[in-house]
Amino acid sequence: MKNVFLEGEHIYLRGLTEEDLKGNYVSWLNDEKVCEFNSHHVFPYSVAEGLAYINASKKTRDAIVLAIILKGKEIHIGNIALQGIDYTNKNAEFAIIVGEQDYWNKGYSKEASLLLVKHGFSEMNLHRIYCGTSQHNIGMQKLAKFLGMKEEGRLKEQLYKHGSYADILKYGVLKKDFCDLFGIKI
Repeated sequence: MKNVFLEGEHIYLRGLTEEDLKGNYVSWLNDEKVCEFNSHHVFPYSVAEGLAYINASKKTRDAIVLAIILKGKEIHIGNIALQGIDYTNKNAEFAIIVGEQDYWNKGYSKEASLLLVKHGFSEMNLHRIYCGTSQHNIGMQKLAKFLGMKEEGRLKEQLYKHGSYADILKYGVLKKDFCDLFGIKI
């Protein structure tokens, strides 16, 4: 395990590195299926853009961007983030992408999400964490609900994908509600 930041049973989270560009990372953002419900896959994504993103993620305090690594195999299967961190109002946006399709629907997203959201509430003293997703992204909707997030609103026809517009569903959870749900004392 290299530079472990947060550790779970099956995965660990660490900062992104230039080494990640040698794997499949860039190809995820060029994969139509991986990006089916997000804002990527509109323009080709390059190694240079990946490098710029990784370098920016190391310098900012407005986001915490981490690689999801499968323990034992040391495979970078996705990325997870708290972004748009607002230290005054104590909230941040949650985002996740699992690019390695062989690892979809195996519980790794839930494990990684619990680690990062708990970190956001316990160590960063956030009050609220939120996310948004396409009305068609059932997987992300289920993940948001698993984290205790409630649907808070809908942005009508906010996302244009596959030749039509889709609504963005907005979800959020407060620290108190997350802690109550998972029996965590912070």
